[in-house]
Amino acid sequence: MASKNSGPALPATLQKKRAAARMATPTDSASPPSTALRPPAPAPLPAAPGHGGRTENTRLDKDKLSCITGGQGDKVTVNKDYTIWNPLTDGHLNMGGKGTYPFSQLVIITILIIAFSAQYIFPSMWDNARMSTTEGALGEGENSESANLLKRNSDDVGWEYGVLVDPNNKDKVKCKLCKKEMRGGIYRLKQHLAHEGKNVKKCTATTVQAMEAKQKCKKALDEAKRKREEKTIRELELREEVNVSRVGESDEVTCVGSSEPHKLGPMDKWTRAIDPKATQTDSLKQQQLNKELWKERTHEVHKYIARWAYTHAIPFNTCDNDEFKQMCEAIGQFGLGLIPPCQDSLQERLLEEEYERTKSLLLEREAEKIKNGCSIMTDAWSDRKRRSIMNMCTNCVDGTSFISSKEMSHVSHTSEVIFDLVDKAIEEIGPDNVVQVVTDNASNNMGAKRLLEEKRPHIFWTSCAAHTINLMLQGIGNLTRFKKVVDQAKAFTIVVYGHTRTLECLRYFTEGKEVVRPGVTMFALNFLTLSSMQEKKDQLRKMVVHSRWDSLNDVKSKKGKEATATILSPSLWKDVKLTLTVFEPLVKVLRLVDGDVRPSMGFLYGQLLKAKRQIKEAFGNVEARFKDVIAVIDKKMNGRLDSPLHLTTYLLNPHYSYSDPSIFDQPKISEGFISCVENFFYHDEDMQHMAANIELKKFQNREGPFSKKLARNFENFDYNPASWWRLYGYETLALQKMATRILSLTSSSFGCERNWSGFEGIHTKKRNRLTTTRLNKLVYIQFNSKLLSKREKIKSNKITEILQSSDTTEAQGFLQEGGDDCALADFRDVEEDEMKAVGADEQLELRRSARVRELYEGEEFESKEEEYDDEDVNYSDEEI
Repeated sequence: MASKNSGPALPATLQKKRAAARMATPTDSASPPSTALRPPAPAPLPAAPGHGGRTENTRLDKDKLSCITGGQGDKVTVNKDYTIWNPLTDGHLNMGGKGTYPFSQLVIITILIIAFSAQYIFPSMWDNARMSTTEGALGEGENSESANLLKRNSDDVGWEYGVLVDPNNKDKVKCKLCKKEMRGGIYRLKQHLAHEGKNVKKCTATTVQAMEAKQKCKKALDEAKRKREEKTIRELELREEVNVSRVGESDEVTCVGSSEPHKLGPMDKWTRAIDPKATQTDSLKQQQLNKELWKERTHEVHKYIARWAYTHAIPFNTCDNDEFKQMCEAIGQFGLGLIPPCQDSLQERLLEEEYERTKSLLLEREAEKIKNGCSIMTDAWSDRKRRSIMNMCTNCVDGTSFISSKEMSHVSHTSEVIFDLVDKAIEEIGPDNVVQVVTDNASNNMGAKRLLEEKRPHIFWTSCAAHTINLMLQGIGNLTRFKKVVDQAKAFTIVVYGHTRTLECLRYFTEGKEVVRPGVTMFALNFLTLSSMQEKKDQLRKMVVHSRWDSLNDVKSKKGKEATATILSPSLWKDVKLTLTVFEPLVKVLRLVDGDVRPSMGFLYGQLLKAKRQIKEAFGNVEARFKDVIAVIDKKMNGRLDSPLHLTTYLLNPHYSYSDPSIFDQPKISEGFISCVENFFYHDEDMQHMAANIELKKFQNREGPFSKKLARNFENFDYNPASWWRLYGYETLALQKMATRILSLTSSSFGCERNWSGFEGIHTKKRNRLTTTRLNKLVYIQFNSKLLSKREKIKSNKITEILQSSDTTEAQGFLQEGGDDCALADFRDVEEDEMKAVGADEQLELRRSARVRELYEGEEFESKEEEYDDEDVNYSDEEI
């Protein structure tokens, strides 16, 4: 069967032909289309052996039936050649010729004749069957494409029950339940379904689905309203924090630019002059004029702010900072004639005042350090000018605080040097207030650990959990089966992001959403980007088979064809799913230790065991399939994340030990607990005896307060184990003291590493004359302000993915060839480096490429719920 027309446009062509054929067909539905509508027959094809050539077109009528004139036994003689015009393919089908055929063969031919003729007898049924077959064969047919266009690629609950009426008009939507069409976008549709608001009719559907939609949409509207109210309250609080003293008797200033001089005070924005003679219509017009006047005045001010930002390359996202909003409010409260600060003021007096203000914000953390202890975190790196910097931070229950940065370009980073810096920091904070020191796994840090154990045996030195988990992800990612998947994903994104036309095509099909999601590390990036590709699987597959993609010259190259084949390969998506299933348990642990929201030490070991179980389940618990992955995890975990401190916090966390009492009987756990008690109560044998021999048994048997019904809140994973011990451990004082301190610890030093870009941004060529004191104060202010802001945003759920970064430096491997060399941190294992001296510059070098590609400004990687106000909303394509 030959077809002249094929591809996605076939159904539309077929529909037009059908319409024309039916209009020319007599009332009798069984009548065939006019001969004039039938396309001319093609040239005769050579007859097959035993068959005659084509002589004429025949239909299912007496002329066709007369071609069969006789039969003998199981044979049938055909006396006429016949062909059939196939409107599906717009061609002719040679059905046979003169000769004698087996009866079974003729039956098959007759069935085919009836099938092709049925399209005229039952045209609607045939059209439906033809359309279904075409869509199934193409996979991206016209109907499915239209459906995709009418449904927004959004996780807003409203799109479960509504579609766009016209893909080119994203303001008009249609309810799937009652077929009601309305304007106002998805927000108005949710009001329609939830039976709320006065600007839209209520949905008339009464099905179970309609009731479910009503509840979901009402909940979504309430949540959106709550978020708007919280945002309004937050902005009001920011404005109220600004207090600029006023000078003079009047708080009003003269408004310049008016036809008549008058006073313009703070309340003028909300009021207008009363005109007793004005009608109601005139009053409303005047009110609208006042509103437009304030909009115009605001726009004039915005232009000056924008000019300053454009001229000095200020990042656009700074306008979302609380400090920027407070600055605008302060200027507004001051009024006309504000003289900006001079350079000397910024370098001296104002810097010192802001430094003291930042310290005052951290005073509460100083009290927490004394009460429950803290951790000291260290990290070293070198910038592009090979200046070596050592950062020092502390962490307590209230979060991470930056202490200082010290340039160490003139000395080698030996174990002794690191130990001296850490020991000095311990003296400043107080030896009794420091419980542990957290660093990465570099060999010089391990040497400093031994020196600290000799001088201060009661202080633990632990490996950074985030660093170790990243090493696990790195090791698993280097396994052939997973490395292949990541390399294929990189090859595709490099092709797409390497050309403006392919990138524009991608953003067209993903509706502006990016595939590459920058992460805080290279391994977080791999997981986030593969997850993004999995989410956009349908859009990507649709893109590479679309004519818009095929028309691009960039995809006709060898790499372009390979990228297309990669996306269309079923094996890729199967491997992506497996890779995400294996990576996800470890990524969850990485989110836990890197969140800086609550102490993670008490949950680390238990969650790692859970991650190992989930990975085994992903491979069907077949040892031959999972053993290489588990081997990588065990190798990195051994001696780092299974120290006596980790094992003891696992034991003293009732979330695990009460759920599985066998933990108390495991020799490894018991040995780790005894070692931890000996270190924590060093030189105090009485406390050691009480904690290990008496009080642990009470905890294990749930005696006294541990048996209370309220104490069962440990079953909730989100509970605080340190607070639990403070509340219910009052009869086991020695164990309570140790538990509250070690369960309040962090397990990661990653917070200390986050000021790399901040420090490098401050110590630039323009600021190379800054003194060391000023430089440290600038870093102190900036780093601590960012830490405070980030912690607040995480607590208020404004940051939903803590592993995602706004900096594309770590994402270069998915954007350009050789981009992995741009990564800020090179995760190396001390064992794989054969115990090299980490003082070597290669280990500490902050690597950057001369060309770091950026994603376009303003990109939002999270799919957020679409919100609209009831009044004065100008709906645009970008808003919906």
